[in-house]
Order: sequence, then structure tokens, then C-alpha cells
Amino acid sequence: MALVTATRRLVHVTLRESSRRTATVASAATGPGNAAAACVQRRGFTTSTQPLRSDNKVTVHFINRDGEKVTVKGSPGDSLLDVIIDQDLDFDGFGACEGTLACSTCHVIFDEEVYKTLGPITDEEMDMLDLAYGLTDTSRLGCQICLTKSLEGMVARVPDSVSDIRQSGDGSS
Repeated sequence: MALVTATRRLVHVTLRESSRRTATVASAATGPGNAAAACVQRRGFTTSTQPLRSDNKVTVHFINRDGEKVTVKGSPGDSLLDVIIDQDLDFDGFGACEGTLACSTCHVIFDEEVYKTLGPITDEEMDMLDLAYGLTDTSRLGCQICLTKSLEGMVARVPDSVSDIRQSGDGSS
């Protein structure tokens, strides 16, 4: 299973290097509580690269299943799932569907204040959250949370368990 996971990550990183993600924030939706909802992602191919600038990054704090705080930086326009994959964070089972909104393995829990700034939740996301273990009133799917500068320093807690069909009942793969 470790080889499959490593291969999947390598393919994902290779595809990411050949793909350039841009985000457009609609100026009409930048009011309080709508910053994340205004983020629109587009994917395109390019042969040029831009230098990474730390001043254009958003700091995100994850609390993993062991209670350990992991701090990483992501680019505005990336989803939380993208950040976890790009930073090679080891959250077991996280992102099984690779962000296609077909599972609930990227389920994260936010503080009430942060949750209110994330924007509206879609019916599709709500349907997938119904399958998540440890669901709370402030739960969201990481693949649906688009980073913006207004989310600087936010904390996302990874639940104690995950609903992952790839794992057997005894926790083995």
C-alpha cells in the first residue's frame, strides 16, 4: 500500500508541476463571510515557472489525529487538500478521491469564527459530510476550502477517524 501511495503522490506532484493553478477572486463577493466563496479555480498548462514568494503564502495550522500542531504554508487559490498533498503531510487516508467530491476523507473541523468566514456549503459537500465520522457543526471538506489571504493563521483539526472504504474493518489496508 505504501508503494501505491508513493506512486500516487509522485504522479500527482508531476501533474501539478505541469499544471498551473490560478485563482480569481470576484470583487463583488469579498464582503465578510464570502471571501472563500469568491475563489474560483482554473487549471491550465504552461511551460513557464514563477518563483515562489513567501509573502504570497497563507499560513495554515493543522491539528493532526495525535493532537500535534503542524504548521504549513499554501498559495492563495489552493484547497486545503492541495496544501496537504503539496506539503506531503501524513494524514492517513486523507483525500482518497483526490478532490473530486466523492468521499469524506478530507473532513476537517474548524473553530466557529473560521467556519463563518468559509462561505456557503454546497448540497454535494453536505451529502459527503453526512458520511464523515466525527461530524460537527463546523465540519467541512478540505477539498472544498479555497485558501485566501483572509484565512491567514487558521486552524483546521483532523478528526480522530476517517471513513475510508480502502481500509478494512481492522484498520489494515
